[in-house]
Amino acid sequence: MPLLPKTPPLSRRTLLRGLGGSAALGALGTLAGCGVPAAYVAPGDRAATDRSATEHRLTWANWPLYIDTDDEHPSRRPTLEAFEEETGISVEYVEEINDNDEFFGKISPSLMNQQPTDRDLIVISDWMCGRFVRLGWVQEMDRDRQSNVTKYLDPLLRSPAFDPGRKFTVPWQSGITGIAYNRRRLGREIRHVSDLWAADLKGRVTLLSGMDEAFALLMQGNGVDITDWKADDFHLICDQVEKQVAKGQIRRFTGNDYIKDLSSGNVLACQAYSGDVIQLQADDPDIEFVVPEEGAELWAESLMIPNLARHKTNAERLIDYYYRPEVAAELAAWVNYVCPVPAAQDVLASSDDEETAALAEDPLIFPDAAMRERLAIARDIAAGERSEFAKRWNGIVGV
Repeated sequence: MPLLPKTPPLSRRTLLRGLGGSAALGALGTLAGCGVPAAYVAPGDRAATDRSATEHRLTWANWPLYIDTDDEHPSRRPTLEAFEEETGISVEYVEEINDNDEFFGKISPSLMNQQPTDRDLIVISDWMCGRFVRLGWVQEMDRDRQSNVTKYLDPLLRSPAFDPGRKFTVPWQSGITGIAYNRRRLGREIRHVSDLWAADLKGRVTLLSGMDEAFALLMQGNGVDITDWKADDFHLICDQVEKQVAKGQIRRFTGNDYIKDLSSGNVLACQAYSGDVIQLQADDPDIEFVVPEEGAELWAESLMIPNLARHKTNAERLIDYYYRPEVAAELAAWVNYVCPVPAAQDVLASSDDEETAALAEDPLIFPDAAMRERLAIARDIAAGERSEFAKRWNGIVGV
């Protein structure tokens, strides 16, 4: 398959309304977030009769702008069409996920009541995946059918705290929450989280409004091991952020609208996602992305097979197909997020197309060894912590 670089005009993550789980503080979200026993589904009650052998199809729910498309025919998805042709499995691909909490509210009534969701595969952020795993709402995958996942999954992503050994989830794409800044306008480098609090950035800094998106990087600035952080670590960053808000250091808290602020010059430095910055750099090479010396958060949005999915084997085959290095490379060339298949780097590097080959050297798609040493996956916010933490964080942010 040809590897043609394609940066979509709008980042998939620009659609994310990161509200720190606040939408889940309603009645349904509170029930699930607190892990009410009635909502939990035991392992023996999660599987339906698998119709994959007789029904060569599956339904896949994903985010918009999160798969390769044909430049001349945007409705066509080359890697997905190649899978269908190779296997004879028809895929109903639905771009219906625009927000983690919104999608949770959409399908949780079925899962809580042990009814089919009519979806065989879903993609959501890892912090929300943790909630599904705790509630027993997703099925363990059969790795005997997924040799590519076993062989090629990035070691950094293999065993997050919410799903040790990745039994229930497989990363679709990954990314880094770090710091973006305009070096020309600022006139100096940023190397530490604490650099955000410098006097020359007063009123020109933004932080992410979503608690799950924001907290890990700030903790790392304090030298905290985010794989095993404590409640005191969270409250300390809240104290620090409150102080910076009072001083006028922080211009505002944002979703993905930090992109406009940074592009316009209203903001000189901000918390940012690596995938967004690749696109910003195409228009403004003065914008840089930094993984602070203290470290940055590596996150993923992952594939899961919900309970009572009727085509589990077909879904497992599709997941494993996307872990072939040549397929992962074609996807990476289009979406420009951190590729969870490091072996795809060599595929891109061997391309005859110069732009495609150059992507293999982009550390925001394939982090180099030095950057990888500073990346970590944060332990997720546990069910019993979320209400307290969200209340404090959203009080600071003003949600």
